[in-house]
Amino acid sequence: MRDGDASDFAAVLLEWYDRHARAMPWRVPPEEKKAGVKPDPYRVWLSEVMLQQTTVAAVREYFRRFTERWPTVADLAAAEDAAVMGEWAGLGYYARARNLLACARAVVRDHGGVFPATRDGLLGLPGIGPYTASAIAAIAHDEPATVVDGNVERVMARLWRVETPLPTAKPELTRLAADLTPQERPGDYAQAVMDLGATICTPRNPACGICPWRDPCRARAEGVQASLPRKVEKAAKPVREGVLWIARRADGAWLVERRAERGLLGGMLGFPGSDWDGAGGAEPVAAEWQEVGEVRHTFTHFHLILRCRIARVAAGVEPRRGMFMAKADFRPSDLPTVMRKAFDLTEAAFSPS
Repeated sequence: MRDGDASDFAAVLLEWYDRHARAMPWRVPPEEKKAGVKPDPYRVWLSEVMLQQTTVAAVREYFRRFTERWPTVADLAAAEDAAVMGEWAGLGYYARARNLLACARAVVRDHGGVFPATRDGLLGLPGIGPYTASAIAAIAHDEPATVVDGNVERVMARLWRVETPLPTAKPELTRLAADLTPQERPGDYAQAVMDLGATICTPRNPACGICPWRDPCRARAEGVQASLPRKVEKAAKPVREGVLWIARRADGAWLVERRAERGLLGGMLGFPGSDWDGAGGAEPVAAEWQEVGEVRHTFTHFHLILRCRIARVAAGVEPRRGMFMAKADFRPSDLPTVMRKAFDLTEAAFSPS
């Protein structure tokens, strides 16, 4: 097969997928799909939201916990916000968790607990953009929607030797992916291309010798596959700084606060802190504060350095900001990653209660 028609490309890839599909807890394997087992749109949607800017390995355990605790979209819609945010802690990009709840509630409220079956219908739900709508429509409902993630972009760039750098090349790569999307088994095809990118057409050292599309791949023919896709050089990320105040009362309670719904870490439990503009800010409770070190964390658009200050306070003291959470109710696992780093740094500095 070399530069054949779209059906040739799809047939070859689907044959490969039938033998090599990755096993995932949210996926219906190809043999079961052929036997009539239909994917659950709820599980497909939940996995796609979790997988945004996150690896499969990182998502597996979160997906298991979520689906055991909230096995249906109605269960998730009825969940308390704080419980969902706590289970999400560590996955990052916390706006996704807020949108997850908003979407689940919209599905139950406006669609009788059933996800729309079309890409256009899915686009009307909170937090579902073009990629996620296409993925759910294709995988859950076998709509021939074009699904393009980073893996698919890389495969298309190499297959057709697209030299235009990303993100400029996105429209061209999407068009090329659309040209190959078949009418038959589009859901399996979408997952096959993503699997191909994740396991064979990898960013570094692609395994071209065992690739089902090795013959028609133009980049491989020219020996430039490892250099594609090209990317526009990113500007250096700025560095922001702030302070965290971590206090513990004599009765073992920890000083915490729920962050505002909007903005980074929105709705998450954390320690009181300053703005991330380098200024110190006002201490949340009167105490003798001691700086014990700093934590560093990288967000999408900037690096963050937080200086950690700790204090021990007497039982019964009330803060000017935040609240003291009883030792029995405080779960470090509910903290977002940057706050968990601060907890791990400072916990040893407090003597056992």
